[in-house]
Amino acid sequence: MAGVVRTDLVETTGNPIPDGTSSVVVRTADGIGLRLAHWPAMPGAMWGTVVLMQGRAEFMEKYFETVEHFRGRGFDVVSFDWRGQGGSERLTRNPHKGHVRRFTDYDLDIEAVFAEMEERGRPRPWFVVAHSMGGAILLAKLGRGPLPIERAALSAPMLGFSPDIAPGYAGAAAATLAWLGLGRMFIPGGGPNSIAMKPFANNRLSTDAARYERNAAILTAAPDLGIGDPTVDWIDGASRMMRALSAPGFARKIKVPLLILASGVDRVVSTRVTERFASGLKTGDAIIIKGARHELLMESDICRAQVLAAVDAFIPGGQRSERAVEVPAVPA
Repeated sequence: MAGVVRTDLVETTGNPIPDGTSSVVVRTADGIGLRLAHWPAMPGAMWGTVVLMQGRAEFMEKYFETVEHFRGRGFDVVSFDWRGQGGSERLTRNPHKGHVRRFTDYDLDIEAVFAEMEERGRPRPWFVVAHSMGGAILLAKLGRGPLPIERAALSAPMLGFSPDIAPGYAGAAAATLAWLGLGRMFIPGGGPNSIAMKPFANNRLSTDAARYERNAAILTAAPDLGIGDPTVDWIDGASRMMRALSAPGFARKIKVPLLILASGVDRVVSTRVTERFASGLKTGDAIIIKGARHELLMESDICRAQVLAAVDAFIPGGQRSERAVEVPAVPA
């Protein structure tokens, strides 16, 4: 519910909380409380900090496995829940609505996270790994000005909806409903149930049953982390943002090197739109993961290994031997 921020993390069978976790609440410039967590790199060479930016309706617990991967590679990891979802403060009285007033409000979340990292002295350089909505928000923010990051890897960025989830007129319909003052209601036909709780068969997110059921088990243990369908304002804001990202010349404004990973069988976002965007980048490219569905980091071992191999080759970049800082082992 609005005003409530969860401070702890949820552990379930098969999804333990990574060692060394510290979690805090950070406040945005407009006063919204965000749940944020930090994990230190495992002892060895230190390459900097990876910031995980999740997609719509997600929560940090889904990414414990990914956190452990980057810790093992010598990165500190920072993750957080966007406003209105996960353990962060809700924006409507109904805590199951996926709502945001306008998408530029997410800029304030990014600014609060980087301010906290600066204050805590998180190891540099800083990198971002962002999924779906998180990737789109990051791109929009980069288009408005620089961020203190060196590189970013985007997993199935939300640059255009798949026709499977939103017809072409969805944006115009949402804009009309928002104009009529109905922005806080669920989209027509929408409701409070999380997409992650739907049966595995014919799901749009992953071909991996074990990871899919693991994520559903988190919501069974902590249903307050989940949200249902988006509101009219969310669809209106997302549509406006995606149109801006698709504008001629926008991609060329991005100066941060990008790696874009797209799903070969994505029924949530449009892979075709993603490829078109990537073709306009000055310093970036796209890789298509054949056979994968939308959530690339929650996919089968074969697909996920391809994703992580590409990300590991891309981050940190440069001469690793010149950038490493030794992290001492903690005495037993």
